[in-house]
Amino acid sequence: MIVDDEEIITDGLYEVFSRLMPDQLDVCKAYSGKEALNWMSNTRIDIVLTDIAMPGMSGLELIEEIQAYWPRCKAIFLTGHSNFEYTYKAIQMPNVRYLLKTEGYDKVTETVIEVMEEIQRRQLDNLLLEQSREQIYAYEMMAQGDYLRHLLQKSKAVCADQEVLLNEFKKLNISLDPTSGVMMVLAHLDYQKGKTYTERSEILSAVRAIWEDHFSDQIHCNGIVDKHGDILYFIQPILFKKNEKVDKHFHKYLEGTLELVQEECLSSIEVTIGFTISIEFIKWEDVTKMYERLRQLQQLKIGEDIPVILRASQEQNNEYTSNKGLESSQIVEILVVHLEANRSEEFFILLKELEQSLQNGCIQQMIETYFSVAIVLYSYINRMGWYNRIDHSEKLLRLDDHASMKSGFRYLNDIATEVFKVKQTDERDRASKVIERICQYIENNLSEDLSLVRLAEVHYFNPSYLSHFFKQEYGINLSEYIDKCRIRKAKKLLRDGNVKIRDVGMEVGYNAAHSFTRFLKK
Repeated sequence: MIVDDEEIITDGLYEVFSRLMPDQLDVCKAYSGKEALNWMSNTRIDIVLTDIAMPGMSGLELIEEIQAYWPRCKAIFLTGHSNFEYTYKAIQMPNVRYLLKTEGYDKVTETVIEVMEEIQRRQLDNLLLEQSREQIYAYEMMAQGDYLRHLLQKSKAVCADQEVLLNEFKKLNISLDPTSGVMMVLAHLDYQKGKTYTERSEILSAVRAIWEDHFSDQIHCNGIVDKHGDILYFIQPILFKKNEKVDKHFHKYLEGTLELVQEECLSSIEVTIGFTISIEFIKWEDVTKMYERLRQLQQLKIGEDIPVILRASQEQNNEYTSNKGLESSQIVEILVVHLEANRSEEFFILLKELEQSLQNGCIQQMIETYFSVAIVLYSYINRMGWYNRIDHSEKLLRLDDHASMKSGFRYLNDIATEVFKVKQTDERDRASKVIERICQYIENNLSEDLSLVRLAEVHYFNPSYLSHFFKQEYGINLSEYIDKCRIRKAKKLLRDGNVKIRDVGMEVGYNAAHSFTRFLKK
């Protein structure tokens, strides 16, 4: 973010940095400290380049406010003042640099690149440090995890006696307060295919280390691995009930920091991770109910390769209900999870193992298992409304139509194959429709704010991944596409001799005529 009350400086720097590293930097600008804080309340900012002496809120006051929201934010003071008092105050603040405006654009861009490299080095260094620290906590976490899993199964009963609950937390050295509300975050890891159990365990430890690095100074937290292999975190802010400003901002801070966790997981260990969070503090006795809501929302909304953050509230209507008629055996539950999560390879491996394990069993057991799997597929097709897209699905519940149990299981495998094909087709179509909506929005709003943060907000994406997703699906950078649209519209308007160049510039998003001229010439 660039902040300066002199518009020509702000616009000039904005233009320089917008084209410096479009794949790595999303650039925002503000002409006052108040406007900058409005940005900060809506999205995470990693680097702030600001003037010190501004009317109203000074740059020093602005950075103090910002670091209360985002403690890891780096500040670069760019000013025409060489006054010692300003310099002294600036160097006392953490994570700041100090530059004079007379040093020129090259020095400013060089400093920003250095700060970006510092952020990346810190991520790598802390990953190694936190992996070592994780081993020390392992035994204590096992005991705490067993207890929290017990609480998760029947929270209302476990939390009925407050005094017993307090003693249990104290004995197990659980840092959370059982008398205060708690937030829950369910993290789903999209492991690459072919990973062994040991490799998955190592990845899980690395994810926990990254989480600890980003959150250790701001929250009390305990995480457990649920029966589906996902991580469930119980969270309370360290400043709970002590800093009203921080408490009100907490869910924004949480979402912004989760984006950082997603970025580091993707860059350092190549794992895509999606989060489903409760956006309010809930009572401990309601933990079981909230977990079920997070799980349902995650299964139905989180797709592969896209690191999303979903929000769940206690007031939301429960749109999704579980299939109560399903067989409750563990093997069928896992098949359901693989089907919902679009993990086809794991689904078919498990289905094959299930069939092989029943070959020497009794016929009644094989019939029961067949119908359990058939109901899983039938319920999914029914819920998705795919009756006309899956051939011969009407035979799912008619076992007599199959010549043998072996042909019956082969039929189940064929139906499942068709289901996954339709799912993949729909996911590709959804991606194409998302890109079409984004492109249409850009073309219809060229004179408006088209920053990555704004586009992400309108289309319900994480700002950190919208650019990556757009390039992956469309083949060019988002900034390049916006420029092409602006050029196309500008040429069309310039053909009309009655429209002033200044007005054409404003129509395509350039409030300053000189900025539009440079853009068009380039």
